[in-house]
Amino acid sequence: MTDIPFALFDLESVAPRVSEALRSEPHPHERRIVADASDRVAWLRARSQGVTATDAAKLASRSSVRGAAYEKLHGSPRSFGGSRFTDHGRTREPVIAEWVRRAHGIEPSTLLFHAASDRRHLATPDGLRVAVDGTPELCEIKTTSRAWRGIPRGYLRQVWWQQYVLGAERTLVVWEQHEDFVPVHPEPRCRWVDRDDDQIAILVTLANELLAALRPDDAARAVYRPGVLA
Repeated sequence: MTDIPFALFDLESVAPRVSEALRSEPHPHERRIVADASDRVAWLRARSQGVTATDAAKLASRSSVRGAAYEKLHGSPRSFGGSRFTDHGRTREPVIAEWVRRAHGIEPSTLLFHAASDRRHLATPDGLRVAVDGTPELCEIKTTSRAWRGIPRGYLRQVWWQQYVLGAERTLVVWEQHEDFVPVHPEPRCRWVDRDDDQIAILVTLANELLAALRPDDAARAVYRPGVLA
């Protein structure tokens, strides 16, 4: 009878769980969890207290701060019930996230984090894994009715902001094109985006200007109708 290396296969199957159990200290970003989108009310309330990646996506220049502040205080047309496009994105996101998990090993995430340097700087990445060296790697999922020649600049700002908040070095941007809300390709497209500290520095400066424009010390102005996008 041939010996079967049972112990080897057993160790391979339990190794990830053992490794996780032996890790006594949480990763730095795990200490900065603010809320979970599964509790949408608490998540929206927490987001209203700071600048999110959705806000950062709008901060193209100093002149854009005023418009971003107005939307933060008064909401935007998309804030009231969404649209067919946002509804489609919500429906497809879990499906795409499962593809990301299988193809790239990045788990879906619904957690809201704050930055190490400022608790008002917030982000909820669509996916998150931790590299061997302990560095977070993120995923951002989009649906689009148009073919992309490159990742739109607003989405890049969103990605860079998330990298700053989480301390990540790269993000897998995944997008699925649709026509009349039917996916065009059998699988989503994806591309890795590296951290850009120069762009992050610009965003942090503009985000702080946005926070100043919101005047959070004035309770009469602190009315925020959050949008439907994460």
